[in-house]
Amino acid sequence: MQRRLIGFSFLLAMVLRIPAAEAAPALRPPPNTAIPVAIVVTDGGNVIDFAGPWEVFQDTARPGSGEPAFRLFTVSESRHPVRLTGGLTVVPDFAFGDAPTASVIVVGAQGRSEALLQWLRRIGSSPQTEVLMSVCTGAFKLADAGLLEGKHATTHHDFFDAFAQRYPGVTLERGPRFVQSGPHLFTAGGLTSGIDLALHIVAQYYGDATAEDVARYMEYRTKGRE
Repeated sequence: MQRRLIGFSFLLAMVLRIPAAEAAPALRPPPNTAIPVAIVVTDGGNVIDFAGPWEVFQDTARPGSGEPAFRLFTVSESRHPVRLTGGLTVVPDFAFGDAPTASVIVVGAQGRSEALLQWLRRIGSSPQTEVLMSVCTGAFKLADAGLLEGKHATTHHDFFDAFAQRYPGVTLERGPRFVQSGPHLFTAGGLTSGIDLALHIVAQYYGDATAEDVARYMEYRTKGRE
């Protein structure tokens, strides 16, 4: 008999030691349409930080319809090609100045970009932003934009000390795969932790069963901790 994966809302509560109802507030997907997801890609971006969540979201279907649950697009400083880790080149779909409104924004590890920080400050306070998530040292970008002050967050374990020293106003969580702080702000640890967080976001919108189906399709298993 196939073992059922642990529920992702329960997983978050277990990792943070807080009640499940508080840890995993439900997000309501729009009826009969896909949820727009903006994936940030600037020079030096780490491929798996966005490719992991991208795979999760692209593999999710709206329950009962089989139609794609998320509509994915990339956004950067311009539409000129950007060079990512390992030499991968990506041509962004949109620039920060003309990107459509997104409900979910994914920010992975990447180089310094003032345009990115300005965009994050703008969309961070937008009521249309339902999920703002970082992966790996993408948490530094959220903190540089002033979005993590007074909140809990995590990042890649190699950068714990640097993060704590640079942002004393942020409570750094050194154990969890991902952390939720407030209704729409999420940070994941390094690299593959972004997959765990993306699955949690799927569960927030469509429930644990849908997230478990996606994880099973991806042949992805997690213990919830590194």
